[in-house]
Amino acid sequence: MALKPLRGRVAFVFDEENFDVDQIVGVKNIKITDVDELAKVAMLSYDPDFHGKVKPGDVIVGAHNFGYGHPHYPPMRAMRHLGVTGVIAESFSPGYWRGEISMGFPQASCPGILSLVDRWDEIEVDWDANLVRNLTKGTSLPMEPLSYADREMLDAGGLVPYLKRPIAAV
Repeated sequence: MALKPLRGRVAFVFDEENFDVDQIVGVKNIKITDVDELAKVAMLSYDPDFHGKVKPGDVIVGAHNFGYGHPHYPPMRAMRHLGVTGVIAESFSPGYWRGEISMGFPQASCPGILSLVDRWDEIEVDWDANLVRNLTKGTSLPMEPLSYADREMLDAGGLVPYLKRPIAAV
């Protein structure tokens, strides 16, 4: 099965370098386990109207070292629950990257992405061409190719489904 292109609107641009994703829900809320409760507090300090604007299929964009800090899962669980389907960033914190790829959440490292997009632009990540296209502006940038293991994990839906694949499928 081929990894399908990631296509959606840019729901938010985090332009802060070394962005700690815990800030999405707030550190005081990091221990909330109910995903509905997490989603209610997500993005309130960035855009109080985010919940009414975000649509299934949207993506977020980040600067260098996106996901810096402790690799906590609740913030991105909340974002997935709200409909966000992936992150495109200048670069990623290794711990964050590994955790989210293992969860089957698409990540694309694209140096220059902050200059390519504005909020609400429609974009597409073409995994086969290693290209991020801004469909709104008609521009594109090359992205770093996924490793074989990361691509296979995303295609399977995460580490656990990847490990459960029959040997012949790998």
